[in-house]
Amino acid sequence: MLKRLFKILLFILVIPVYSFGQVTGTGPGYQMMMMNNPALSGSEGDGTVRLSYLNYYPGNNYNLQSVYFSYDSYFPILHGGAGVYVSDDHIGGIVNDLRGGLSYSYFLQAGKDFYINAGLSASIYHRGYNFDKAILPDMIDPLGGVSIPSAEFLANTGHTMFDIGTGFLFIAGKFLGGFSIAHLTEPDLSGTGFSNERLKRELLVHLSGDIDIGQDLGLAMRPVTFLDIQRKFLSMGAGAVVEHKNFSVNAILLGDNSENLNVQTGFSLRSGKIVIFYNYRFNIASGNKLMPFSLLHQAGLALSLNTVDKKNTIKTIKFPKL
Repeated sequence: MLKRLFKILLFILVIPVYSFGQVTGTGPGYQMMMMNNPALSGSEGDGTVRLSYLNYYPGNNYNLQSVYFSYDSYFPILHGGAGVYVSDDHIGGIVNDLRGGLSYSYFLQAGKDFYINAGLSASIYHRGYNFDKAILPDMIDPLGGVSIPSAEFLANTGHTMFDIGTGFLFIAGKFLGGFSIAHLTEPDLSGTGFSNERLKRELLVHLSGDIDIGQDLGLAMRPVTFLDIQRKFLSMGAGAVVEHKNFSVNAILLGDNSENLNVQTGFSLRSGKIVIFYNYRFNIASGNKLMPFSLLHQAGLALSLNTVDKKNTIKTIKFPKL
C-alpha cells in the first residue's frame, strides 16, 4: 500500500513538469521542429522522411512516450517547401494526444545572400481517453489490494479540435534563425470550455550556424540555441553539434523557470541516405527534489527519399544532426 501511494505521489509531482505546456515539446532538436515552425518545411531541399521515438522519465514506469513521423521536401511548382507530420503522445496509459498536420513555406530571396522563408501550418488534434486500466480510490481496499469494478464510471469519450501556426526562417550566409507562433487558435484540448484549459500560444525562437573548424578533416561545428515561451513557462538552451561527414556528437545545456537545469547529449551516424540519431537528457539540478535523473531518451532516423534538382534557384540549409 505504501509503495503504491509513493508512486501516486511521485506521479502527481513529476507529471506537471511534462505537461506544463500541455503538449510534447520539440526542444532543441531540428528533426521535429517543423511541427512548431512550418518555415522549416523543405528547407533542406531533398524530400526527407523523419521518424522519432521519445521515452520520458525512463525506468520509472510512468508510460510517457511519444512517436513522430514527417515528410517534407522542396517543390518548384509551389515556390517553396511543403510537408506533412503526425505525432502521437501516450500519457500514463490513460490520455492519448494524436496530432496530424500540413505545413507550407514560401521561399523568398531578399538579397544577394539573404533568404526568407514564410511558413503556415494547419493541424488537427484529437485527445482520447482510456480508463480501462485506471485505478480509482474506491478500487483500493485497506489491505492494499485492488477490487474491480469501481462504482464510478468514466467515459472514454475523445475530443477533436483544429489549430494553426505560423513561422519565419532567415538565412544569411552560414547562419540561420527563425521564430514561430504555434497554437494561434488556442484549442481546448480538454473540451471543458474553460479558458484556463486552452492550449496557450507558444513562441519559439531558434538560431544555428555552420562553422568550419577543420577543413582538412571535414569537421564543422553548428552552434544552436533556442528560447521557448508558453504562457508563464519559459525554457531555453544553448550548445553545439560537431559534425563529420558520417558522424556527429552534440551537447546542449537546458534550463527553465521551474528551476530545472538539464543537459542533453547525443550522436548521429550516416550511411548513404540514412541518418540514425540518439539523444539522452538528464537533470543536474532542480527545484523539485523528486525530479528523476533520467529525463528523456530519443531515438530516430532521417531518410532521404528523393533528390530535388534545385538549379541554384533556392537556398537550402543543413539541419544540425540532433
